[in-house]
Amino acid sequence: MNAPATAKTPEKKPDTTLPGPEITPATQPYWDALREGRLTYQHCHHCKNNWLPARGECPKCLEADWSWQPASGKARLISWVVFHRAFHPAFADRLPYNVAVVELAEGPRMITNVIIDDPETLVIDQPLTFVPAQEQGYGIARFKPA
Repeated sequence: MNAPATAKTPEKKPDTTLPGPEITPATQPYWDALREGRLTYQHCHHCKNNWLPARGECPKCLEADWSWQPASGKARLISWVVFHRAFHPAFADRLPYNVAVVELAEGPRMITNVIIDDPETLVIDQPLTFVPAQEQGYGIARFKPA
């Protein structure tokens, strides 16, 4: 007696689309500036604090008296990790890749990538320079050694 024929389920391809940012009214000016190749941060007129990510009030004094300011593009490396395993299918062809925390010359810190051939050459406090980039129609901030 022959075994019954079974239909093979087609293999589902992994989603290789990068996750996009959550753009809100508070963050829209930041993403618009990046799309234009500019890096900006928020500045409080009351206590002079500078910050990222975007929000409706100063995280230091909670005043809503702030404005967007252009960043100089200068930064320093605070911390990083190098991923050798893709935790999302969209990153599989980028292995290994780094995720870094950088501090802008103006004070705000942000999560980004450092464009570098050998991540072993990264060092704490390394001077960096902003490099505007595009990913799937979004402007993003990357950095390279200065």
